[in-house]
Amino acid sequence: MKRKQVFPLILAFVLCPLFTFPQVKQPTLMILPSDNWCNQRYFMTEYNDQGTSVKVPDYKLAFQEDTELGQVIGKIGALMLKKNYRLKDAEQEIKNLQQRTAEDNVTQSTASGSYLAESPLDMLKRRAKADIIIQIWWKVGAGKSVSFTLEAFDAYTSKRIASSTGTDLPSSGTLVPVMLEKAVSGRMKEFSGQLDNFYKDIRKNGREVILTVRRWESAPFTLEDEIDGDEITTHINRWMQKNTVGGQFSMSDATENMIQFEQVRIPLEDKNGNAMDAREFGRELQKYLDKPPFDITAKLMIRGLGEAILVLGEK
Repeated sequence: MKRKQVFPLILAFVLCPLFTFPQVKQPTLMILPSDNWCNQRYFMTEYNDQGTSVKVPDYKLAFQEDTELGQVIGKIGALMLKKNYRLKDAEQEIKNLQQRTAEDNVTQSTASGSYLAESPLDMLKRRAKADIIIQIWWKVGAGKSVSFTLEAFDAYTSKRIASSTGTDLPSSGTLVPVMLEKAVSGRMKEFSGQLDNFYKDIRKNGREVILTVRRWESAPFTLEDEIDGDEITTHINRWMQKNTVGGQFSMSDATENMIQFEQVRIPLEDKNGNAMDAREFGRELQKYLDKPPFDITAKLMIRGLGEAILVLGEK
C-alpha cells in the first residue's frame, strides 16, 4: 500500500468510533429553593394528605414575590449549563403545573372513589420529568458575606446524591446573585463530580424505584393462589428478575395480599429509547398480568416518578 493511502485509512479508524457510538445523555436538572429557605421567608402552604395536614414550600409564591430567587437560580443554572447538564426551568414548569392541577383534583378511583395522594413537589417532579432536583439555600451575613448550601437529590428516590456548602468573603456593592455565583463556582468541580458519579452508577446499574403489588378486597384470588403450578407471587418475582437491570431488586415484604419491592433497578430507557420511570415499568407488569394464563385486571397508580402501585383485581 502506498504511503499516501495509509494516512486516510488510519484517520478513518480513529474517527469511526466517534460517529458510531452516540453520546450519552446528561441528566435533566431542575433548580429550586430549599425547604428551609422557603420556611424562613414564609413561602409555605399546607395540603391535605389523606387526612393529615402537611406543610410544604409554595414555590409559585416564592417566584412571584422574591426578587432574588429568579436571578439566583439563573446564575446557578448558567454554571450547570457550562457542565453540559440539561435544565428544566422550574418557574415555567410550576406555571404549567397550575393549569393541570384542576384535572388531577377530579381524578378518582372508579372502584373506591379515592383521590390521588401526591404532594405538590411529587407532582412537579412527575410533570417536569427531571432526573435530579437541586435545592439552594443562602443567607447574607455580616459584612455582606454570603453563605450557601447546594444539595442535589435523586428525583426518583429523594436520596441526597451531592452536596456543597461554603461562605464567600465579604463584598461591598455586589449583588447577592453575583456573590452566590462566585461562591458556588469555586466549589462546582467537586459538586458536579458527585453528580457525575451518581449518573455513571445509574447508567450502569439502572435507576432505583419502588414497586408495590396489592389486591383489591373484592378480588376473587390472593397472591398465594397458584396458576400453572406456581403462586402468583412467584410469577411476579420471575418477571422482576427478567425485567430489572441485572436482576437487582429486593422483595422487602410479601403476604397473600401484597408484595413490596424496593431498590428496584430499572433501565433508563425502554426499547424505543423513551425515558423509563416507575409508571412505565409498572405498566409493563400490568400488561404481563393482563394476558393468559393470568388474565388479571389491575389498576396502576403512582407517587411521583419513583413509586408505582399495582392493585390487582379490577380498575
